[in-house]
Amino acid sequence: MTKRVAVLVDGENISAVHCDDILKTGRQNGRVDIARVYMNAQQNSLWHDASSFHLIHSGTGKNATDLMLAIDAIELALRQNIDTLIIASSDGDFVHLHRRLREYGGTTIGVGEAKTPANVRCSCSQFFELSSSTKSKPETNESVKTTEMDQQIQKIIAANSKNGAGMRLTILGAKMHRQHGVKISEQKDKTWRHYLQSKPELYDLDKAGQDAHVRFKPDGFARNLQPK
Repeated sequence: MTKRVAVLVDGENISAVHCDDILKTGRQNGRVDIARVYMNAQQNSLWHDASSFHLIHSGTGKNATDLMLAIDAIELALRQNIDTLIIASSDGDFVHLHRRLREYGGTTIGVGEAKTPANVRCSCSQFFELSSSTKSKPETNESVKTTEMDQQIQKIIAANSKNGAGMRLTILGAKMHRQHGVKISEQKDKTWRHYLQSKPELYDLDKAGQDAHVRFKPDGFARNLQPK
């Protein structure tokens, strides 16, 4: 009897460039009956173009994506006769979810990047690491191109980052206002978090919290730099 597989992706943590590899992992373990990606659907993301996945809008609240994914995973395990649940995320917050699903007798497969913590890897039935060599898909959306403001942000982060740790998001906002007169509340995104999350090719942003840091991606800036 063919095993039923559900693939649940944390779209705010895993890039859509990995969508084919994630789906391939699912198909190697049975018949993928459910493939969902969870994220704030208002964000610009290549996940909108991943037709093999059902995009679930998780809202804009703190940890909203993690919570909705976890709730759906439990419901699928208990009510939908799913044999294997694949959780695609490099986030350490899903340790308890993997353990609880396994307590119910299910098989869980973790899929994540090299930065995935060891405790997550150990909590899964199996873990597959996504290749860092996956090439980005061509980007045609002009919103991801670097603007003058992006170049200002890059310089501020570079000046305030130690050992690649980035800088606190709250400090970035204050420095952009003081040095360049930028008030994010006057921009269409309204908050720095929404602005930075709308450009995943350019920025790597921690999850919401007082100590959340932001880093810029040099490769992303090099690819998307607009000539003057």
